[in-house]
Amino acid sequence: MSTNSVPATDRSLYPTVGTGLQVFSTCPSSHVTPDNYRERVIAAARWSEHAGCAGTLIYTDNTLVDPWMVAQLVVENTSNLCPLVAVQPVYMHPYSAAKMVATVAFLYGRKVFLNMVAGGFKNDLLALNDNTPHDSRYERLIEYTSIIRQLLEQRSVTFEGRFYQVRGLSLNPRVPPELFPGILVSGSSEAGMAAAREMGAIAVKYPEPPSECATVPRTSAIPCGVRIGIVARASEDAAWQAAYERFPEDRKGRLTRQLATKISDSSWHKRLSEISGSANGAYWLHPFENYQTNCPYLVGSYETVSEELRRYMSHGYLTYILDIPQSQEEFEHTAACFDLARQGAAA
Repeated sequence: MSTNSVPATDRSLYPTVGTGLQVFSTCPSSHVTPDNYRERVIAAARWSEHAGCAGTLIYTDNTLVDPWMVAQLVVENTSNLCPLVAVQPVYMHPYSAAKMVATVAFLYGRKVFLNMVAGGFKNDLLALNDNTPHDSRYERLIEYTSIIRQLLEQRSVTFEGRFYQVRGLSLNPRVPPELFPGILVSGSSEAGMAAAREMGAIAVKYPEPPSECATVPRTSAIPCGVRIGIVARASEDAAWQAAYERFPEDRKGRLTRQLATKISDSSWHKRLSEISGSANGAYWLHPFENYQTNCPYLVGSYETVSEELRRYMSHGYLTYILDIPQSQEEFEHTAACFDLARQGAAA
């Protein structure tokens, strides 16, 4: 077997029946890949669907194109892949977000997932005249999501909250229950975990190394997941060579990361910055440190990476959002790791 060959698997990241696992990819960013962006989105979406991903995360912030238009592009160029759309309350009223969900269901018969974003870059929020403190933004997110849920479930909604009020509001077209959106939210802070509990959402973390990652209590009603990247090959050397070719040292990027850390009040951003430099083994923060991505990576042989995934699974993390794919081949390498991890977890 060559160092870059992929072991025989079903080539599917999608979990086997009964495991409870679900895997998402991430859509290319219009800020990072502006050239031929439409074609890049379509290619990544098709790779993701071929790999069996449940959906693909579509970012939102002040520098990016509209995520709902990107979601439409994904839906129109795949058969089953579900957009995981980042939703920021400061950008649109909850009624508008619910209407988007209903419209996608009506036009395409496709489910979407919603990644509820409180907002972590203060300068983006201040530019929109939003001075809401960190924990209060999660309180707002709870109200926002509650209105969306009620609009999907009820004929008429009246809501009196601190941030939102609606009276006798109804949503058309109606959404079939099987197309109700899945809800995800950042769970790296206490406020985020509390919001996930209130919203009935999956709490997604930017994880620490598996050896330091807290186990999800078996009594917890909050399903949890992690946001990670993976570079895996048949051998350790081949994996690390591929990782450094993809993410070379970037001094300007390091300086940008330092600045971003200063202006962010996100708990995950500060925690990853704290442990960068001390992490070792398969857990790799070099791309994060060089501002090439916003999540940790697992790097190594299929066996090494699968063992780290298995440990996350044993801690109770069953949803995985992978970083932006570089190629369809990367999905195949990653699929080999998930196959081995599932086998190890089952054993």
